[in-house]
Amino acid sequence: MKEKREPWTSKHIQWFVKTEILLKTTDGKHVEVWNFCPKNDAAVLSAWAKHFRNHYCLDEVIDSLRYPHSRSEYLTKFKFPCKSNKLGPSIRAGDFGEILVADFLEWTHKCWVPRLRWSSKYVKNESPKGSDVIGFKFHNQEGETSAKDVLLIFESKTNFSGRNNNNLLQDAINSSSEDTIRKDESLNYIKQKFFENNDQEKVKKIERFQNPVDHPYEETYGAAAIFSTECFDADRLKCSNTSEHRNKDNLSLLVIKGPRMMKLVHDLYRRAADEAERGI
Repeated sequence: MKEKREPWTSKHIQWFVKTEILLKTTDGKHVEVWNFCPKNDAAVLSAWAKHFRNHYCLDEVIDSLRYPHSRSEYLTKFKFPCKSNKLGPSIRAGDFGEILVADFLEWTHKCWVPRLRWSSKYVKNESPKGSDVIGFKFHNQEGETSAKDVLLIFESKTNFSGRNNNNLLQDAINSSSEDTIRKDESLNYIKQKFFENNDQEKVKKIERFQNPVDHPYEETYGAAAIFSTECFDADRLKCSNTSEHRNKDNLSLLVIKGPRMMKLVHDLYRRAADEAERGI
């Protein structure tokens, strides 16, 4: 599916509020902690729902794909993870967390994050393979490569139910370390999708990061843990350690927490399907 990137319009990003929580790992690594505080604003929620569902299926192509189903039925049956299936809720939470981290990175780092991962799933109740979120930042807007160009690769883990007793941040750190190995495969996947979409401009953008020997750039790795507020445990997170990460000197740690996140997730999927049906 061809990726469509529009100027940033969804104001849900303004619901991020940085906290003053001082959180460090056992090896002294600083952890950024942000609150995500949604408001009952119908216009913002509608814009967010549209932005969200287009990760799975673009509004402009859904009518060509949905027969014999309605738009809402198509999204619910073939694209969105199930609300009640055994694995569905956890996949919903995982997808939501990844997309939220992608939004956060575009907002805070002013980078470009391709949104190809979720529409490419063959099985809706499974997680996509590869690195969770990859962003690209170009120092020269004219297209000339620079050693100051940045590749960002983040792993995202979520706990919205309280049933996961693991240290979620440590899980994200461990997964992020594997991204140093997965990087080439992930970049090739993104380039291949753009090639299949005949988007040569974006193919060239990805190729710029595939040969760091001849065309060096900066790398930033990241581990993100997203919680419902009631699942957030600062003491457990402080037990995290980054010393075994393969690129620990270029590792960012992020925690996002918000109230009743699983309810928010289900409400967002419902709104995204309902408003697709009404053309909103």
